[in-house]
Amino acid sequence: MSKLSEMYITLMPLIMAGVLNMAFTKTAFFKKNNPPIDGGRCLGDGKRIFGDNKTRKGFWGMTVICGMTQVMWGLISLAAPSLAARNRVYEAVGNTVLINLGVGLLFGFTYALFELPNSFIKRRFDITPGKTGSGIIGAAFFIIDQIDSLLGVTLCLALICHMSFVEYWLYILVGGATHLVLNISLYALSLKRNI
Repeated sequence: MSKLSEMYITLMPLIMAGVLNMAFTKTAFFKKNNPPIDGGRCLGDGKRIFGDNKTRKGFWGMTVICGMTQVMWGLISLAAPSLAARNRVYEAVGNTVLINLGVGLLFGFTYALFELPNSFIKRRFDITPGKTGSGIIGAAFFIIDQIDSLLGVTLCLALICHMSFVEYWLYILVGGATHLVLNISLYALSLKRNI
């Protein structure tokens, strides 16, 4: 139980950023003039590079919002030392506004970046943006959708603090399950079109 709470305390800023970015993408500001990252371009096969769901505002929104939530969580942790003591980030680096901003921006950027290969591959399989497909391929993409971003963020975390191979995959497993629960909740609140 203590390892689980440590994981949630460490990743809480990322979790909050994911929820806030999903809400941000539903605002009128976001929807106005929001070009996709690929600019609507296709490759030689006639298929989009990433699709309409991967947008510049969503990418940079996740990056900036995660920077802000990491700073906020750092300030909360200063007031609650038990949180700071259980946060893996603070094992290796100090809990300052500047460090938290850098870590948060890194995590948010990596989260958004590691979603792109999955979208690229899905376009090659003619899977509609936001969907997973059907059959074995659909099941594989359903799992990948839950963990793609976590692979990158956890890698960054492992580079910041010491982490074993088993612990790395435990973060992916717990993070993926949490991501699925959050997706179901956001879908129920009409903040997400698909689970």
